[in-house]
Amino acid sequence: MQIVYSRVSTATQSLLRQRHILTEAGLLVRTEGVAEGFRPAHGVLLFEDPATTSKIPALDRPAFGKIAAKAHPGDILTVSELFRLCRDLLDIHAVRNWCQARGVALRVLSGPLSNFHDLAAGDATTAVIINVITAVGQFQRDIQNELTVEGIAAAEAEGRYRGRPPALDGDRREEVRAAFHEGTSIAALARAHGVSRAAVRTALADLQPGQGVLPRPSA
Repeated sequence: MQIVYSRVSTATQSLLRQRHILTEAGLLVRTEGVAEGFRPAHGVLLFEDPATTSKIPALDRPAFGKIAAKAHPGDILTVSELFRLCRDLLDIHAVRNWCQARGVALRVLSGPLSNFHDLAAGDATTAVIINVITAVGQFQRDIQNELTVEGIAAAEAEGRYRGRPPALDGDRREEVRAAFHEGTSIAALARAHGVSRAAVRTALADLQPGQGVLPRPSA
């Protein structure tokens, strides 16, 4: 059995790129009249984790619980790109151990590890190459993050960086604060204004318990 796994970090990201890669590999089939336009090929089980951050270890994600219930020895677990599955070296070793314990092969369709028939193979060569490539990828991400932080710091020093504008400002912010003062919950406010709970908490930052009280409007 072929088991396919896909993931995107946020609700605004699309699975389309991964689906194209999987279609080229014959694991998905284009379908007319279906909203997503793709379906699993014969003998393929598709599991997806939409809006799931890579900070959650692969084995703790919702779709992996379903994969664990379906996987059998001899199956192949396939992902389009390694970072869709594993965040770092520790995570990929955890997935490799998971696959080895169940007799499941692991394949990646693109990137420097795509030539391996089974990334979960227990031989020393596979383990060393995975260690090196994953460590280099992590190093590159760390450097990019460091440069981004330095760039923001430099822009702030010059007064050019303003950051992301708040989701709730002006009249909407005051409306949220007044409704919160009247007893409306943060969850209800988030739903009513179509924003995240974090955005509501930002608008209420100085009104949370122990951080001040919004004065009642005068009559």
